[in-house]
Amino acid sequence: MIRILAALCFLGICLAQDCVVSNIKVMQDFDKFRYAGTWYAVAKKDPEGLFLLDNIAAHFTIDEYGKMTAAAKGRVIILNNWELCAQMFGTFEDTDDPAKFKMKYWGAASYLQNGYDDHWVIDTDYDNYAITYSCRQEDIDGTCLDSYSFIFSRHATGLRPEDQKIVHQKKQELCLLGKYRRVAHTGKRNILFREDCCCLLHGCCLFGKQLNTFVLL
Repeated sequence: MIRILAALCFLGICLAQDCVVSNIKVMQDFDKFRYAGTWYAVAKKDPEGLFLLDNIAAHFTIDEYGKMTAAAKGRVIILNNWELCAQMFGTFEDTDDPAKFKMKYWGAASYLQNGYDDHWVIDTDYDNYAITYSCRQEDIDGTCLDSYSFIFSRHATGLRPEDQKIVHQKKQELCLLGKYRRVAHTGKRNILFREDCCCLLHGCCLFGKQLNTFVLL
């Protein structure tokens, strides 16, 4: 009987939760200038296809005209066991909502993805944590069939306990609770953005300029 009641309770929560993409709440009064700078991915929910695995860091920049761009680096594996370090670039187009952008991303290497996705900032305090979300394909009922999301921290060591509580709540609101995986940082974060070293794993440069691969989150 207890198991049946627990199952019904869980079902009721699922049915009551609003997972329609258009109803997802984003950051109010988002300030991209405060958002700019370096963020370290500490957890991610992957989309379909090849995606960065770990040692992921992104740097957002605002130019003199207010246009936001991003560069990111992280480790990928292709052909089952070929380990590469990919550098990523993207440009962001403003919309009527300051927390919702259209993001154009591209890859010089054919095995890496490119496209044109939504990029929504769900929540951030600018100094410690940020949550981003993108739905690539919606179902006929308005829910998402293919989405991805990042949990970012200003610190490669991870989130503070007080931030983890907020992030847990936002995961549930995105209907993605239990679908994220941890992103490890095994390199030295102070040189993640050196031009001659894509990323560091276990303190060693994985690849240098000769790799020259590009993609975006």
